[in-house]
Amino acid sequence: MTSSLTSPDEILAVFMAAADAQMAAVAQIRGPARRARTDRPGQYALDLVADEAVLAVLAPTGCAIVSEESGYCGPTDSPITIVVDPVDGSTNCSRNIPYWSISLCALDREGPLVALVVNCANGERFSAIRGQGAYLQTPDQREIITPALTKRVADSVVAVSGLPSHDFGWKQFRALGSAALTLCDVAAGRVDAYYDVLTSGHAPWDYLGGLLMCTEAGAVVVDYENRGLVTTDIEARRTLRAAATADLLADLTRSSVGD
Repeated sequence: MTSSLTSPDEILAVFMAAADAQMAAVAQIRGPARRARTDRPGQYALDLVADEAVLAVLAPTGCAIVSEESGYCGPTDSPITIVVDPVDGSTNCSRNIPYWSISLCALDREGPLVALVVNCANGERFSAIRGQGAYLQTPDQREIITPALTKRVADSVVAVSGLPSHDFGWKQFRALGSAALTLCDVAAGRVDAYYDVLTSGHAPWDYLGGLLMCTEAGAVVVDYENRGLVTTDIEARRTLRAAATADLLADLTRSSVGD
């Protein structure tokens, strides 16, 4: 089947529309309803509301879709697969902590092609097209993003997912609650590195958007066990490590021995 999307710019435009639909839908959920759960472990009712709104935009494209909330849908022979996390950072969203996102990534035969990660609490939009760099769009401007030049853990602000067993010797650390946004923050130089303590804790929808952002900006992302990161397998899980520079990633790896 042929997708109706013929260019990366068209894909990005659809992603923007999907993000708008998600934010409009979730905005209608207020008060205690934001904390409502479903019968599925770890899932909030707001995740399903967001998923329905996003799929209504993505499905007409004719692309294959892999969603955290609803799994596979669409044609199996599409040249484009869209991997989406309708709400990354659902707990933050449920408690009105302003750090949660939608993450979308389109993949073709060569890997990640287009990505959009939106901080739905403040409207910041990170976007990337393979070979064209990574950008941050705010209401006031659109600018290219680049990571920091940090090479030592001692000089770094490191974002973590999970609780490390010891201090790695960092300058400071943060636990932020959205892997997609945190990878974008590495790409944009806001934090110097990201260290995932959770063993095989992140699925493709959590990180593929942020992965393309980092790759295009010049940051480094790996899996702790050296497994490939580019996959659409809904059962796949990875342990992420990201850094502004290869030197910093190497130093972070040395500093975390024993964790």
